[in-house]
Amino acid sequence: MEEPTKYLEKSWHKRSDEAQERVLRAIKDLQASGEPVNFNTVHVKSGASKNYLYNNEIIRKEIEALRSQEAAKAGAWHKKYDRTSKSKDVLIEAKDKRIAKLEEENIRLRRELDNLRRLLYEKK
Repeated sequence: MEEPTKYLEKSWHKRSDEAQERVLRAIKDLQASGEPVNFNTVHVKSGASKNYLYNNEIIRKEIEALRSQEAAKAGAWHKKYDRTSKSKDVLIEAKDKRIAKLEEENIRLRRELDNLRRLLYEKK
């Protein structure tokens, strides 16, 4: 009875090794094409089940490591974007101050114009 299970176990190990190779190849392909490496994209690309990806320690650690690297890159991009956003905020604030100053000057000039018109009207 031990004999048939021995062959089954060999078959299981062979299929597992083939699946692992497919997954690792899919990860390399995803990296090469610049696509995100996460459990879902690897599952779709390799055809391996998500359960297999999560339960296989080697693959899970590989995907998690690559996913954290991508998150760090995205964080650096957001940091750069935030810097430009802050500089935009500074520019907007400066423009708002300039607009307020011009509006005050506009009000002052309108009052002066009204006074001059009044004086002109009184002369007539």
